[in-house]
Amino acid sequence: MSETEGVIKYQLHHTHSPLPAQIALAELNAWRSMMFKLNLIGQNPQRYQGYGFGNISQRLNTENLQFIISGTQTGHLSVLSRHDYSLVTQAIPQHNTLFSSGETQPSSEALTHASVYLQKPDIQAVIHVHCPEIWQKTQALNLAHTAADVAYGTPEMAAAVTQLFKSENWQQSAVFTLLGHEDGVIAFGISLSQAACALITELAKAIAEI
Repeated sequence: MSETEGVIKYQLHHTHSPLPAQIALAELNAWRSMMFKLNLIGQNPQRYQGYGFGNISQRLNTENLQFIISGTQTGHLSVLSRHDYSLVTQAIPQHNTLFSSGETQPSSEALTHASVYLQKPDIQAVIHVHCPEIWQKTQALNLAHTAADVAYGTPEMAAAVTQLFKSENWQQSAVFTLLGHEDGVIAFGISLSQAACALITELAKAIAEI
């Protein structure tokens, strides 16, 4: 691929500190482990120049944009600990800026997660995976998608996501692809289970198409 996977492109203001003790991670970590088992999140020396890929996040409430997201370059870990998650406290996609805290920095796709959360207050979970089966079948599955010239982790990607949600031609599903981000697929929902099930359903459809 032409771009380097996993590189943070936004302006990050990060405070190195433990996550607040009251933040529960069990459900988020369980679904992240499931995505790892399915090889949708991970790290493989034969893929993407050996960099980790995929990330998962969960919104903390509907009043603001704060969310927990897996940390940058944690793809090689089968199970994450509290040290491997980051709390995004503020995101300003139009200014390419993100504020966070935690013992690791947030994923390079955190700005894209933020742009999805900004679309609807009831979106509570976002899962970004790398799935060639779905990505290559974008047209056959009639999936919404961002353009091939829009790179990940940029204000342009955030703007493209906003346009997807506003498009009159998009009968909104819970899954869309990032054609400018090799194998990139995003699922979202009112819960982690809803987002994950939507993703797995599209994977099954894609496999049936092959």
